[in-house]
Amino acid sequence: MKETVQFLFKPTSTHGLEELMDECDVRFLADDFELTEDNVLTLPSDATILATEFSLPVNKRIMDHFPNLKLIANYAVGFNNIDLHHAKERHIKVCNTPKSVVRPTAELTVGLILSATRRIAEWDRSMRSARANTKKGLGDGLGSDLYGKTVGIIGFGNIGQAVAEMLQGFGVKIIYNKRTPLEEKNEWTFASKEEVFRRSDIICLHTPYTQETHHLVNKDTLSQMKQTAILVNAARGAVVDEAALVEALKSDEIAGAAMDVFEFEDQPLDELYDLPNVVMTPHVGTQTRDARQSMAKELSNNILGFLKHDRPVAYVKLPE
Repeated sequence: MKETVQFLFKPTSTHGLEELMDECDVRFLADDFELTEDNVLTLPSDATILATEFSLPVNKRIMDHFPNLKLIANYAVGFNNIDLHHAKERHIKVCNTPKSVVRPTAELTVGLILSATRRIAEWDRSMRSARANTKKGLGDGLGSDLYGKTVGIIGFGNIGQAVAEMLQGFGVKIIYNKRTPLEEKNEWTFASKEEVFRRSDIICLHTPYTQETHHLVNKDTLSQMKQTAILVNAARGAVVDEAALVEALKSDEIAGAAMDVFEFEDQPLDELYDLPNVVMTPHVGTQTRDARQSMAKELSNNILGFLKHDRPVAYVKLPE
């Protein structure tokens, strides 16, 4: 008898899921299904595996709707949408897709950096508004080079290191902070968080969201940054105290920000829309056709590896 996999999101396509669909009874949500907690509780409760993403928190109520649940397979590198404590109580395994997101998220981060330093988004808005090839309207109009700058990366896992590798060609100096410094020798320099905030011309956030990293960027840490510094967040929204960031930008305490994620359910604070020195994208770090197909394949491999024990599974460590 085939295991039942219930999707709690609507994949953009089934490319990458072919093997999973052959091996399991895969149930997708109908096109007109409104993804809410109450509506999920109307789905058949016999699924043994849930495929999930950040569209909906997977809480105790949802898990308990599926009494035979064995695995929650998240279609993302993050997993703070899942109640890990309750998963542990129920002996439910949790996995994620950490490999597929690395390159596309790193590429978007570099794009955000270039847009902020070279004022690409500002110039685009200016030209569209004037409907002319004009260089007027942005003060002196000057951006800044990357060459020779210090880029500080907080959260130096796979994505942070991929960003560092991509930026090497621009002639920047990389300093980083992570719990345990890298053992191998390279051109990257470990620094304390305080040093990263104080020394960096550009700060990139790639840390997971935890109680420890909640509001890692706040009024105090923003005050430590250079007035010419730019903050880039492609991690999780609540790593940044968004209200404090708005005030720092308004008062010219820092030069700018570039953000793919936002604190309040990925909706930017209204003031951010009016700040010209802010570049925003709507949480699209992995929104490429290549990435989504790779994520689907990684999700499929996680589920099949869990069932068949014939391939690695990217399990999430459950709380102690």
